[in-house]
Amino acid sequence: MKSFFKYSVIIISISLFSSCFEDNDDSLPSSIEIKDFVWKGMNFAYLYKENSPNLANDRFGLDSEYQTYLNGFESPESLFESVIYDPQTVDRFSWITNDYIALEQQFSGVTKRNGAEFNFYYVPGSTTNVFGVVRLVLPNSNASSTSLVRGTVFNKIDDQTLTSQNLNSLLATETYSIGLATYDENGTDEPEDDILTDTSETITLTKTIYSENPIFKSEIFNLNDENVGYLMYNGFISEFDRQLNAAFGDFQSQNVQHLVLDLRYNPGGSVNSSAALGSMITGFSDGIFAKLQYNSDLQTNDRNFNFSNSLSEGGTINALNLNTVYVITSGSSASASEMIINSLKSYIEVIQIGTKTVGKSQASITIYDSHNFQRQGANPGHLYALQPLVAITVNKDDQVVPSTGLVPDIEVKESISNYGVLGTIEEPMLAMALLAIESSGRFGLNVQGIIPIMDTDTFVPHAQSMYLD
Repeated sequence: MKSFFKYSVIIISISLFSSCFEDNDDSLPSSIEIKDFVWKGMNFAYLYKENSPNLANDRFGLDSEYQTYLNGFESPESLFESVIYDPQTVDRFSWITNDYIALEQQFSGVTKRNGAEFNFYYVPGSTTNVFGVVRLVLPNSNASSTSLVRGTVFNKIDDQTLTSQNLNSLLATETYSIGLATYDENGTDEPEDDILTDTSETITLTKTIYSENPIFKSEIFNLNDENVGYLMYNGFISEFDRQLNAAFGDFQSQNVQHLVLDLRYNPGGSVNSSAALGSMITGFSDGIFAKLQYNSDLQTNDRNFNFSNSLSEGGTINALNLNTVYVITSGSSASASEMIINSLKSYIEVIQIGTKTVGKSQASITIYDSHNFQRQGANPGHLYALQPLVAITVNKDDQVVPSTGLVPDIEVKESISNYGVLGTIEEPMLAMALLAIESSGRFGLNVQGIIPIMDTDTFVPHAQSMYLD
């Protein structure tokens, strides 16, 4: 997936902004108007404001000093990037856009895409050339009308050899052809001697407007006379909360006693949807699901997200009342996916299966160029908006998701030669989860494979967002 999040509504008390730099919009030249918006928006809400000296409330004493500062940047983007705190390790997730209309469409799951998602790996013996493996083919998409299937290997786009440098630009085109290849593990567990071979077959993919339902698979299996529910959920999108609840209603009616929650390709989304899912799993109707903490200027906005017995838009939650849940993760599982694991661990047993997650526990909001930074009244002269980290989430016990990611209890890597069919008991990660249920999670096993160096989400700025409704 992952162009699916909706725009966020600022919940911060706007009156606090009066303590920051004096508003001098009327005297600012129009050429630096957008930069003025960028600085003021970040000064107001940025989570790591205290770590970025140029965002200090007392940074500028005179209007002329402030204008000189803004003029020192070539673009709004360069100003934005200059105030990001430790972008290599701490804040890898804030971004700026010059088209917030497209951003809003992406947040609601409506994007232009071909419906194929990929994992990428280095070609054996190379540190520059890469190849791709199809991990998902979305239903009713352009890709679903081709012969493309999960596990298909390719190493060229439009007859160009793939590298870590050209991949982004090649994938950005609206129509492209992938050149298929075969992958041979050569009978060993060591990737160094694996063999990648070109074929003459190509498949053309074209992007169209597409709205993705994050509920990709919902199945029920019988295991030793007990029913196991399997849900592959690829994004926390509040517009689909009713459909998510309906899936749990089906689990409930079929007396599901165990749940495998597959979040391996879920990069996050709505905090409210994550809390709702927590209630569907546990049956808890109150108590703290997660805490949200802002920067020191905005601590009055700190809040708790609680379990509930109803959806935010109305309707009773269908709950399984489980005391154990089995969660499949990968290096694409981020933000709200990590939040639900971290939050539920304070209450029930969570058995994590797969590979380490991203390590992102911060939430963002969309900041517009208006008097109160909200969508209404946004400056009609441009489409710039900010999506900075503004708060960090912790669980009931004040535990944060490590920046290095959540480590699985049972490590399983997707094998290039055996990706398997999602939602079937033969698919390796689901098979491992079912084995964990049979043994009550009391075993450890490391299944050989290679972790992708990047995936489809790598090239989508908003892909790992956790947003506030």
